[in-house]
Amino acid sequence: MYAISLGDDGAELRPLEPWHAEEFLAHLDRGREFINQYVPFGSQVTDLDAAREALKRYAGMRAADTACHHGIWQDGKLVGGVLALNVDAAAGTCEVGCWLEPAATGRGLITRAMRHLIDWAVEERGIHRVEWVAASGNVPSLNVARRLGMTCDGVRREAHLHHGVRHDLQVWSLLAPEWRAARARTAHNDH
Repeated sequence: MYAISLGDDGAELRPLEPWHAEEFLAHLDRGREFINQYVPFGSQVTDLDAAREALKRYAGMRAADTACHHGIWQDGKLVGGVLALNVDAAAGTCEVGCWLEPAATGRGLITRAMRHLIDWAVEERGIHRVEWVAASGNVPSLNVARRLGMTCDGVRREAHLHHGVRHDLQVWSLLAPEWRAARARTAHNDH
């Protein structure tokens, strides 16, 4: 279909489709414990049928124009992904999220992929407010929000029950004018 290069290191952003179910399951199996520290993403995906159903559910949300789901491939191997969910083009809002297996951390893959996703949300879908919600203890996720230029709007105290523990959730956001100004500064500095 298509692949967006994330740089010179062999990383690509591609649609994550139901026919990727086997690769998706293998990826989640490699990263399940790490990913599931703060995010229940994929915790229900423990066999091929569940992997296929999860990807079909995301394809259905994309068809309903309420989500956008992409995988990150490094040297041809699925290692993580980014997604926009709760996309409400009429209200101009969406939430973005991500996941990554441990072997792929520390390379800037999520930040680079998220820049493309936010560009799509703001420029293609007309989204005005992009939100990022992460557990307060999920420092790598919060660091990505900072690198993207987001602002911490506040904390939803003990809002997320995960593994029997109540976690505070930090809500970060980025407004379309802020994103465009940051992109313009980056483009100006590149010249």
